[in-house]
Amino acid sequence: MSVASERVLITGVAGFIGSHVAEAYLEQEASVLGVDNFDSFYHARLKERNLAEVQASAPSDRFDVVRADICDSDMMMQVFDQFRPTIVVHLAARAGVRPSIQQPVLYARVNVEGTSVLLEAARQFGNPRFLMASSSSVYGNNEKVPFAEADDVNNPISPYAATKRSCELVAHSFAHLYGLRVACLRFFTVIGPRQRPDLAVSKFLRLVAEDAAIPMFGDGSSSRDYTYVDDIVAGVLASGREIERFGYRIWNLGGNHPTTLREMIDTIGRVAGVEPRVDQQPMQPGDVERTYADLTRSGEELGYRPTTSFEEGVSRQWDWLKRQL
Repeated sequence: MSVASERVLITGVAGFIGSHVAEAYLEQEASVLGVDNFDSFYHARLKERNLAEVQASAPSDRFDVVRADICDSDMMMQVFDQFRPTIVVHLAARAGVRPSIQQPVLYARVNVEGTSVLLEAARQFGNPRFLMASSSSVYGNNEKVPFAEADDVNNPISPYAATKRSCELVAHSFAHLYGLRVACLRFFTVIGPRQRPDLAVSKFLRLVAEDAAIPMFGDGSSSRDYTYVDDIVAGVLASGREIERFGYRIWNLGGNHPTTLREMIDTIGRVAGVEPRVDQQPMQPGDVERTYADLTRSGEELGYRPTTSFEEGVSRQWDWLKRQL
C-alpha cells in the first residue's frame, strides 16, 4: 500500500508530536483524521495554534479533526467505524512524571483505559497497524546503559512510567489474541518547535527570554537522551512501514547521545546568547537519573538514524519560540 492510499488516525493530533506526525503523513498525501480532547493539562490555545500550523498547509479534503476523549468508547467505535483507518498513531496521553505522582488514578484511567479502548476499536474495525507512544521512563533507574528493548522494565519509579509499561502489556495481549500489529515506540525526551510548555527545554528557553533564573534539580549531573522531533517522526513513519513483518515489536526512538542537565543549561545559554542564572533545587521524586537509548534494534529494523544534534535542535526550537513571544 502506498502512503498516498493510507488512512491515518492520529490521537493527540493537536499536541507537540501529534501535529508534526500529521504534517508528515499529509506531505506524503495520506488522508489524516485527528482526535484530540484539548485537555487542560496546558492551555488549549497552544493546541489550537499547533492545529492551525497543520491546517495551513493541509488540503481540506485530506485532513479533519474530531474533538473527543479516547476514553469515550462509544465515540471511538463510531470514529473507527466511519473512518476505517489503515494506521493508528496513538499519541494521546496524560503526560509527565511529576504530575502523575499527584494524580495516579487519572493517569491510569486516561493512559491504560484509553489505550485499551483504542485497541478494542482497532480489533473490531479492520485491524489497522497500531503505532503507540511509549516512553523511556519505563526503564526507570536501570543501571545498565544504554537502555535496550530487551532490558528488564519491571521497576518503574513513577505512576506515569507504570502506565506506559501497562499499555505495552495490554497491547501485547491484543497482538497475541487477535493478531493486531502493534509497534510500541519508546520515545526519549523529544525537543523541537511546539514542545509542551512544561518540558524542560521549552520552560528554560522561556525563562532565559524573561531573564529569569532556571531551576536546576540536583547537582546537574542527571542526563537525558534528547531527540529532535523530526527524527522521532521519521521513526514513527518507519515503524508504520515495518510493523507488518513483526506483529508486535518494541522500538527505542532516541538521540543516542545523553546530555547532562548542566550541559543542557549551558547549551540554552549559548543558543540564546545569555549567561543563564541557575536556582539549584533538590532532586524531584520520580525523576530518573539518566536515559540513554540503545538504537541497535531500531537502526537495524527501521533504518532509524537520528541526524539532528542536541544543540542544533535547541537552536531550531529557540528560533521558533522567538516568533511566538
